[in-house]
Amino acid sequence: MADRSADWLAQAERDLEMARLALNAAIFEWACFVAQQAAEKAVKGLYESLHGTTRGHSVSQLLQLLPNEAAPANDLIEMAKILDQYYIPARYPNGFDVGAPKDYYTREATATALENAKAIVGFYRSMVP
Repeated sequence: MADRSADWLAQAERDLEMARLALNAAIFEWACFVAQQAAEKAVKGLYESLHGTTRGHSVSQLLQLLPNEAAPANDLIEMAKILDQYYIPARYPNGFDVGAPKDYYTREATATALENAKAIVGFYRSMVP
């Protein structure tokens, strides 16, 4: 099977760009979700580069299950936990008791989500030559 880790990274970086565009357009819920997707794709690309496979969408869990030689620092896992909160509620109105997702996300939270995703994509780059 071919190593597609570079493809995962390319899409993660593209997702980061989309998240930036959504942030600039004040579409915060979508920016948060896409930031989570960027981080998830970067971690899945890291698994691919290590000749492994994985399933799931929790970035923090994916990071914690990496082999010891690729284990991230705890602060990166904490960043991922914030991103994990955006996988479902940012997209679906039933993620909150009332209102639509657009009612719950702020510029500040979105900027943090982007920084966290950038850090996780950066972790990928530091691990894969």
